[in-house]
Amino acid sequence: MTLKPASSFVVIPEGNLLLLLLLLVLPFAQAQKPAPSKPVSEFIFAIGSTSFPESHASTIVVLKNGDLMAAWFGGTKERNPDVAIWGSRRVAGKWSVPVELEREPNVPSWNPVLFHTADGRLWLYAKVGPSPGGWHGVRRFSLDEGLTWSPREDLPTGFLGPIRAKPLILADGTIVAGSSVEGNGWNAWIERSTDNAKTWTKFGPITVPKDYDAATKPWPEPAPDSVSMKPGSDAKPGTRKYDGIIQPSVIDLGGKHLRLYARSHTLAMEIAIADSFDNGLTWTQAHYLDMPNNNSGLDVIRLKDGRIVMIYNDTSDGRSPLNLAISRDGEHFRMFRTLEDIVGQYSYPAIVEGPDGGLEITYTWQRKTIKYVHVPLTEIPQQ
Repeated sequence: MTLKPASSFVVIPEGNLLLLLLLLVLPFAQAQKPAPSKPVSEFIFAIGSTSFPESHASTIVVLKNGDLMAAWFGGTKERNPDVAIWGSRRVAGKWSVPVELEREPNVPSWNPVLFHTADGRLWLYAKVGPSPGGWHGVRRFSLDEGLTWSPREDLPTGFLGPIRAKPLILADGTIVAGSSVEGNGWNAWIERSTDNAKTWTKFGPITVPKDYDAATKPWPEPAPDSVSMKPGSDAKPGTRKYDGIIQPSVIDLGGKHLRLYARSHTLAMEIAIADSFDNGLTWTQAHYLDMPNNNSGLDVIRLKDGRIVMIYNDTSDGRSPLNLAISRDGEHFRMFRTLEDIVGQYSYPAIVEGPDGGLEITYTWQRKTIKYVHVPLTEIPQQ
């Protein structure tokens, strides 16, 4: 701040203290007004710059001071025993060198999820095990916004925590986390806590009935023993089959009405949704949204102004393109931006609302790195 010389002064009418206060405060208010944010699209770390050649399944959280923190799993290859959980912080517009957050010797780690509870703790939930059918949930918490972490704690048998997408934190602090199992069939579950993650209850299974799936309008039949002739597709033979739904992302539609959006490995190849009308205590069975799903993760957020944004692959085949869509009612979405559309894998996105109301996004980029994108509030359409 530059001080005026003593000879400079303003004459204030006698007794006009309000005007005096305005003249004193206004320059400071103008100086502290945040500048409009700008679009950002960048890698969290350069390809080939880390000890782990593959990265996948990121999560992102806004820290209390407005900085960002991301985490993901990385190793030589998914399922390999050297896969660990890594994290990075974005401070002053730059991502820090990745650091190891969780590792189980000779056992792979999976699907980290970062989030704050109402008591201010920052939590890191993850999965540990040889495969999704045999993993178990672990967690740590931080009291200094991720600079240091508590010892690892195993979750009770039968609980996995938020399975991939961030949980929903209701106004009263209740945690509503989308979970799922991939053992004998795929099913979504809801894990719920009313005491800042000290104890949990669960509801489920939630799925799409097999006969309902078979009766849904079919997508064009794939070639025999193949799903796609699309260049660069990572779909595997026999993918178009019924397993069920997993990895739900939960939002609050108001008035105790919650909705989950789930990844679908089904004949219909569409996003599945289910509803709760009692703040997540009980849920309907799932049905399809008229939007394609490619057997890959998605994420959904309801902004403070009520608009709903989904990040997903707008395809039933492969993991490109990666898109953003907007909705007012949570049922009818309009795609408004394509983040990636060249051949490759752009998947497992995470999305949160930033301090300025914009979108903070991370996702897998070709399994070689994690990409970060910021979409300013001014670039989110009104729908």
